Order: sequence, then structure tokens, then C-alpha cells
Amino acid sequence: MSSAGGSKAIVAALGSNLAIAVSKLVAFGFSGSSSMLAEGIHSIADSGNQVLLLVGGKRASREATDQHPFGYGRERYVYGFLVSIVLFSLGGLFAVYEGVEKISHPHPLENWAWPVGVLLFAMIAEGFSFRTAIAESNHERGEQSWPQFVRHAKAPELPVVLLEDFGALIGLVLAFFGVLLTLATHSGVWDGIATLAIGLLLGTAAAVLGIETKSLLLGEGASAQDLQRIRAALVDGAVVNSVIHMRTMHLGPDELLVAAKIAVDHDDTALEVARAIDAAERRVREAVPIARVIYLEPDIRRTPKEVS
Repeated sequence: MSSAGGSKAIVAALGSNLAIAVSKLVAFGFSGSSSMLAEGIHSIADSGNQVLLLVGGKRASREATDQHPFGYGRERYVYGFLVSIVLFSLGGLFAVYEGVEKISHPHPLENWAWPVGVLLFAMIAEGFSFRTAIAESNHERGEQSWPQFVRHAKAPELPVVLLEDFGALIGLVLAFFGVLLTLATHSGVWDGIATLAIGLLLGTAAAVLGIETKSLLLGEGASAQDLQRIRAALVDGAVVNSVIHMRTMHLGPDELLVAAKIAVDHDDTALEVARAIDAAERRVREAVPIARVIYLEPDIRRTPKEVS
């Protein structure tokens, strides 16, 4: 993923969420709507999440050290995982608590125009943020479907912003219907039901983010397309005859580790093998530019008879 593209989407989401959070809390103060309070806390949590993503991107750009020889690129995964925890604990659990409380002790809304107006404003602002995230993601996802993009993206920022904005828009729709039904029935139970639904929605989004970022933290390998390109680039047909085995792992969204054992003839000299390895590394980096750390081990090519 383009770091600039991810940062653009994050900043757009941060600006929208800060403005929305203030407006929702003001509306809660005038109306007493629990769904507005839950949505306000949701927007505050989202704003904190965007700050975490920006901090993670900044820390990941540090130079490698003796203690961390492969750099800090995976810090972006750590902060992405923290986002899922914040979204679940601060946003989801609070909304569930407020929803249950409002259902148990309902009360009618006051100054209903405030929550209705704020919800309409929030939908426009969230729509702008979501549109920016979609535009930036389209540069990266290629022919993948949206679920495939979220599932297989190696950079956590855009999937996080996409899920946050998508969840926020659905949450706003739920809050809007909760307010309308409360006004129509004069029962605050509907406001509580909408708040509870928002909490469950946030919990679901947090679970998806947590699962995906956990997989990245554990260490994911290259995509199938990149693996094919790397294998093709390693073999030159002259000195390097084949790839015996290969392992890859993302050290960060934009940095790939490649370790492979390659087959050479027993008559090849050390100089020929060394030059072939250097050439193979250049071909791999041309084919897959994020393959920045490459370790190649030569081995003698064995015939089936020799292996048996």
C-alpha cells in the first residue's frame, strides 16, 4: 500500500470524526438520546484509532538497529491490533451497556431536532471520509473484491478505515431509525434498541479487525502472485536451475523477507555461483520491489537417482 494514500484516508477520517463527535455529544446534551451518546463515544474511539494509526506509521519508519535488525515495519500491525481493541472496548462495550440501560429505563427524547440534524450532518461527513477511503483503496486492491481486499491486504490502515467508516455509516442509520421510532411511539425503548445494535455492530467490526491484524502480527508470507514472480526471477536456466524450497515473510507492509535454497550444478565455480546469486537478487527486486531482504543458499542439484 502507498503510505501516502493510507495517511490521506486516515487524516480525512480523523477530521470527520472529530467534528462528528462534538456534534453528537452536543445533540446528546440537548436531547438525552442514548444512541447519540453511544455514537458520540463511537466517534471519539474512531478519532483515537486514527491517531494510533498515524503514530504506528511514524514509528514504523525508524531505521533498523542492532536490537531490531529487520527494522520496525511491523509496528503498523501492532497499532492496527490496538485499534481493534479500542474499538471493541471503548466503543462497542460502552454502546452495549448504554443500550441495555436505556431499554431497562426508557425515557422520551427532548429537543428531537438536535439528534436528527446532527445525524444528517454526520452521514454527510462520514460519507466524505468513506469516499476518500474507497478512492485510496481502489489504487491498491486491483481486481480483488472488497472482502478479499480486507482479508488479504498487508497494510492495515486502509482496511481499518474502511471498516470503521462503513460501520459508522450503518451505526448512523441505526441511530436515525432509533430516534424516529422513539418520536413516533413516544417510547425510549427504540432508542435503547438502536444503541444496543450499534454496540453489537462495533463489536463485530472489532472482531474482524482483530483477527486480520493478528494474522499479520504472526507473520504472513507473500501473496500467490508475488511467490510466482519470485520463483520465476530466481531461476536463470544457466547457473540457477531450480528453487529447492523457499520461505517468505512480511517484515512490514512494504518490506518482504525472501529466503530460498537454489539448485546449481556441481561443476559451477564459487565465482559463477556468487555472480548468479547477485543477479538473481537483482531480478527478484525488479519483479517484486518490496522484496528488500533476500537470503539465497546454493545447493548441488541432484538427479532423482542420486536422491533415492
